[in-house]
This record gives sequence, structure tokens and C-alpha cells, in this order.
Amino acid sequence: MANTKQQRKRVRIAQRQRLENLRYKSSIKTHFRRLKESVSAGDTDTAAETAKKLSSTIDKAAARHAIHSNNAARKKSQVARLLSEL
Repeated sequence: MANTKQQRKRVRIAQRQRLENLRYKSSIKTHFRRLKESVSAGDTDTAAETAKKLSSTIDKAAARHAIHSNNAARKKSQVARLLSEL
């Protein structure tokens, strides 16, 4: 349990950062699902747009350390592989 004012503040900050990291991870999963659906449907325009949003979100998450940089590189490689299937 936090004893000092600074410790209580750090608990609040950590909680806020945790929620932001969860939002990044969740949006990455959602974009991946949408990308897979559009690739399987053969919709190239939607797939390209979703891939662009997904790559941007992955880069932002890696920059904020919500995900590890190697994890981000692997996910971006998966995006490129999915786009090559079209």
C-alpha cells in the first residue's frame, strides 16, 4: 500500500498508463481482425486502408513502449505478409 504522497501519485499514473497500453493492444487486435476479414473477402481497398491504420497504431504503441519493439516488427511483418496474399 502506498504510504507517501509521491507513491500514491505513482499508483495513479501507473493505472492511467496501464489503461492506455491496453487501448493500444486492443486496437491492434481489432485492426488485425479487420485486415484478415478484408483479405479473405478480397477487398483490396479496405485491406490497404486498414493496413495503413494498423501499421501506424503498431508504431505508436512501440514508441510508447506499450509493446516491445521486436513484437512491433513481427506484427508489421505479419501485416505485409497478409497484404501480399491479395
